Amino acid sequence: QAPIKATCEDMSCKTGFPEDVHSAVVSRSVHGGQPLLNVRFRSCDGNKKIHFGSSEPEDFRVGEDGVVYAERSFQLSAEPTEFVVSAQDKETQQEWQMRVKLTPEPAFTGALEKDQRKIEEIIFPWQQYKHSSPLKRQKRDWVIPPINLPENSKGPFPQELVRIRSDRDKSLSLRYSVTGPGADQPPTGIFIINPISGQLSVTKPLDREQIASFHLRAHAVDVNGNQVENPIDIVINVIDMNDNRPEFLHQVWNGTVPEGSKPGTYVMTVTAIDADDPNTQNGMLRYRILSQAPSSPSPNMFTINNETGDIITVAAGLDREKVQQYTLIIQATDMEGNPTYGLSNTATAVIAVTDVNDNPPEFTAMTFYGEVPENRVDVIVANLTVTDKDQPHTPAWNAMYRMTGGDPTGRFTILTDPNSNDGLVTVVKPIDFETNRMFVLTVAAENQVPLAKGIQHPPQSTATVSITVIDVNESPYFVPNPKLVRQEEGLMAGSMLTTFTAQDPDRYMQQTSLRYSKLSDPANWLKIDPVNGQITTTAVLDRESIYVQNNMYNATFLASDNGIPPMSGTGTLQIYLLDINDNAPQVHPKEATTCETLQPNAINITAVDPDIDPNAGPFAFELPDTPASIKRNWTIVRISGDHAQLSLRIRFLEAGIYDVPIVITDSGNPHASSTSLLKVKVCQCDLNGDCTDVDRIVGAGLGTGAIIAILLCIIILLILVLMFVVWMKRRDKERQAKQLLIDPEDDVRDNILKYDEEGGGEEDQDYDLSQLQQPDTVEPDAIKPVGIRRLDERPIHAEPQYPVRSAAPHPGDIGDFINEGLKAADNDPTAPPYDSLLVFDYEGSGSTAGSLSSLNSSSSGGEQDYDYLNDWGPRFKKLADMYGGGDD
Repeated sequence: QAPIKATCEDMSCKTGFPEDVHSAVVSRSVHGGQPLLNVRFRSCDGNKKIHFGSSEPEDFRVGEDGVVYAERSFQLSAEPTEFVVSAQDKETQQEWQMRVKLTPEPAFTGALEKDQRKIEEIIFPWQQYKHSSPLKRQKRDWVIPPINLPENSKGPFPQELVRIRSDRDKSLSLRYSVTGPGADQPPTGIFIINPISGQLSVTKPLDREQIASFHLRAHAVDVNGNQVENPIDIVINVIDMNDNRPEFLHQVWNGTVPEGSKPGTYVMTVTAIDADDPNTQNGMLRYRILSQAPSSPSPNMFTINNETGDIITVAAGLDREKVQQYTLIIQATDMEGNPTYGLSNTATAVIAVTDVNDNPPEFTAMTFYGEVPENRVDVIVANLTVTDKDQPHTPAWNAMYRMTGGDPTGRFTILTDPNSNDGLVTVVKPIDFETNRMFVLTVAAENQVPLAKGIQHPPQSTATVSITVIDVNESPYFVPNPKLVRQEEGLMAGSMLTTFTAQDPDRYMQQTSLRYSKLSDPANWLKIDPVNGQITTTAVLDRESIYVQNNMYNATFLASDNGIPPMSGTGTLQIYLLDINDNAPQVHPKEATTCETLQPNAINITAVDPDIDPNAGPFAFELPDTPASIKRNWTIVRISGDHAQLSLRIRFLEAGIYDVPIVITDSGNPHASSTSLLKVKVCQCDLNGDCTDVDRIVGAGLGTGAIIAILLCIIILLILVLMFVVWMKRRDKERQAKQLLIDPEDDVRDNILKYDEEGGGEEDQDYDLSQLQQPDTVEPDAIKPVGIRRLDERPIHAEPQYPVRSAAPHPGDIGDFINEGLKAADNDPTAPPYDSLLVFDYEGSGSTAGSLSSLNSSSSGGEQDYDYLNDWGPRFKKLADMYGGGDD
């Protein structure tokens, strides 16, 4: 290949492109990012900032250095491709344009491999500078067409490609080198250059699938390393060879198609890829179907688009009930499907025929039979079976049942068994044999989804269901239930209240009359006649009973027949009791507390009457006339219809517990009244009106149960103490009896040795205590008056004579001996202890002060008025009674 040459005549400096039209020859296959040519722009002012542009920016891009790059990969047509390159000054916005014409090089014929003897020569452009003038003259840089090199070359290697030289090598000794990926950059060593001759060679086979092109730069320097030529760009394109088979993305492809699809229905797409150049025949694939299994109903049910791999139907007759799945063998071949030169590969396409509702459900019988006992619900009485050829457990197979006639009251429903697809006729409302003995139902079955279009079958199937009702013994029932009776309370025992009877719904069974019994009667007030159902009272009806709620008393009765099996029914009798004035009102609370003074002492009381209006409030409150002290000490005032206040009438009442009778009368006709005792505790109070004495705890009111419990505890404690005392006395008697029965010769008490004896107590020691009593006036005992002797001193008396125990007493004399000793000890005043009371801080007898009897009142008692003591409070009450009573 000869290099393209472009010359520019010498001229004075002029800013702009050196030519209006620039022509270049490039390879037919252009890759994205591939440099195509250099455009030169002359700028007389080196400081200008020039921006380059292209009229076809989607195809070509011009760099800041004037190199034109391809923006995408494409094939050049046989006709020259033209576009405009523009240059614009960024400061002055001045613009220059040049038209570029690209011509594709002739197709590669393989002559390069056959004739390697003729090596092309690439000469560096030369430039000459005139140092005496600011103008410079240079040759325009050559544009080197890309070098096309087929991949997988068999050599020999290194294989010479091109020779690079400079025309200055005649006058200078030059060294050549190449740089770029494949030379001195990874992958290194693929391309080498002879530094002396400039011969560029490839060292091993190339693989386009790894690197499609190489961009190298050739350099020429002198022996000192000084650059003598501008670097030139060398592009080496690797020409693709058909060395890769097509590969399917999946070895097995799965697709679906509905049964009954029309020809031309899209099924699926299979895809294969080829690592070879897709812009050449090496990477252009074609698809075809090799085989179809099964071949029913036609061996060519499907076809495939040979370029896109889309599989579509080409024949009618897809029926899932006959063929559920097809298996296709798909082949992909490169070289546009050329069977001779192309490489092939295969994959499997599995096409499942999906179900559509092309078969309606069909009943297996025209009539179905069933039976059901009367009054039973949630019972399956018949199974309806259908057949459906569609795929099980799909909406096209699932059956839905509905009744079209024979059940106007809605006593039946039909459910679908999800496993068997059967229809389950179920009773949802009780059926009475005496009313309906047989039902004839008309039912229809259809699928959950409608039938597909074009199906000739009817969309549903119909059948008849005959159901027989079986008569069973039914329970009697009371009429009405419940039965309400209004009756005044106080109805005496033995009175006829009402008649409560039941009916037997079994009209076609031979049964005796019903029998009645009582099932529930909380207060045991009623009884029922077992034959005629007449109800009479056994006790007085009381509206105030705890068994009556909201004036209503409920009793339950049972009616039984003698059928097989026996049945019974219950009925409720409701007695609404009307109130009569049979209860007198009572006071509430029963106990109260007030202060012993007039203020504050009001007690709020409430009247309670079990009766209701008009036999209850408003109530009248009053105090009885007797005893007279009640009205003298107390007064009562009604503050509302149910409440009153009890208060003291006198200014002071002594603390204590008082029973105050209160007469309460209701508003009934006739009136009912009662006298209720209110236990009032009168106590001393503080300023807040609260009791302050100890009795407040008792006054707060211990219940009867608490008092009984306390008394029981006291009695049990006394019994325990008594038992302990009796046990101690019995043990002492037994011990004394044993000692008296011991023989004197066997008495071993003399053998007991005593150690560290320190003497007896104070009573056994003769101390003179007079120094402690009156140390300054000591008197002998003989001259002390008897009246002032201390109680804890030993009295001066003759000691009595105690009986002397004989050496060998007779057992019968033991009792007498003990009694005589006890009497002597009791009569001995000198026997210690003299007195258990000890006196401390004794001050002696007599007093230095005179007698208080000399203090006399300034006036006689008879002339003094002591009535004011009544106003001094309870502490002076005794004095007021003694001195304030007048002559009394």
